[in-house]
Amino acid sequence: MNRRKFIRSSALATLSGATAFSYLAACTKKTDESNTPAESSSPDSFPLNEITIDQLQQKMQSGELTSHTVTEMYLKRIQEIDKEGPKLNSVIELNPDALAIADSMDKERKEGKVRGSLHGIPVLIKDNIDTADKMMTTAGSLALEGHHAAKDAFIIQQLREAGAVLLGKTNLSEWANFRSTRSSSGWSSRGGQTKNPYLLDRSPCGSSSGSGTAVAANLCAIAIGTETDGSINCPASINGIVGIKPTVGLWSRSGIIPISHSQDTAGPMARTVKDAAILLGLLTNADAQDAATTQRKGQVLKAYVQSLNADALRGKKIGVEKSFIKVHEAIDGLLQQALDV
Repeated sequence: MNRRKFIRSSALATLSGATAFSYLAACTKKTDESNTPAESSSPDSFPLNEITIDQLQQKMQSGELTSHTVTEMYLKRIQEIDKEGPKLNSVIELNPDALAIADSMDKERKEGKVRGSLHGIPVLIKDNIDTADKMMTTAGSLALEGHHAAKDAFIIQQLREAGAVLLGKTNLSEWANFRSTRSSSGWSSRGGQTKNPYLLDRSPCGSSSGSGTAVAANLCAIAIGTETDGSINCPASINGIVGIKPTVGLWSRSGIIPISHSQDTAGPMARTVKDAAILLGLLTNADAQDAATTQRKGQVLKAYVQSLNADALRGKKIGVEKSFIKVHEAIDGLLQQALDV
């Protein structure tokens, strides 16, 4: 089943009949007297919707797409629905060098050099991770506005070496939610409030809310978040994507604004388990600046993709608590109509 249709139907199943009816009516509403469906100009028509790393590589290898074209498409989409339109507010800053990086990756590909799975793939990075470029690293705080890191975080060095295109920085709960016990998930003084792309007035969960929303809304191919306690897993769950918090020491923590020495780690956020596994393995390396990674040297698996098993859930039963399903028969027709769009 299509990931987005599944999430939409699941969300509707938790609404009251009246609320669901109003929502579905809005989904199927006509935009004007010409009876043009609202979805005709919807972000759902985006050509890169739900595209995977493997599919992007195939299209770039065949010449159907280039890294420049893909990067340009994501930049346009960010402008259309993150900065304008519904204003998801998940991207706090764009990399002015993104297209130049993409061009250099296209040049290498033409010369027969492909660095690996991430060659030419656009990635968004949470704004508490150092990037030694024209982008700031602020943890979403106005207190650090104007701060440019002197060097890349170790995982960013690896991303660059893998040929990834650093598309921009994502919004977050300011200071990765280490600001207040009553703070709003996804809000920062520098970036404002990140929105949930499925229901704009619902929480996107934090603190890696910008990365979670951006991946769910197809503003990038993959993203990186960070977690102390739930900051990857919660936005991944709420936004219907895959998030992995690696064991501390699997990914380097150097160059990341910290909270807890014993719990902090960055991790992958993606739309599929395979894409998350690809990114997880590529950034698993020992860093002399992080003792936890050197202690695990030689004890970690890097080719996580090889461990994936499409039949792992075959024969298993999934229980559903029927009392939570409140979609009435009266809206079944509208529900189907919305899912068929």
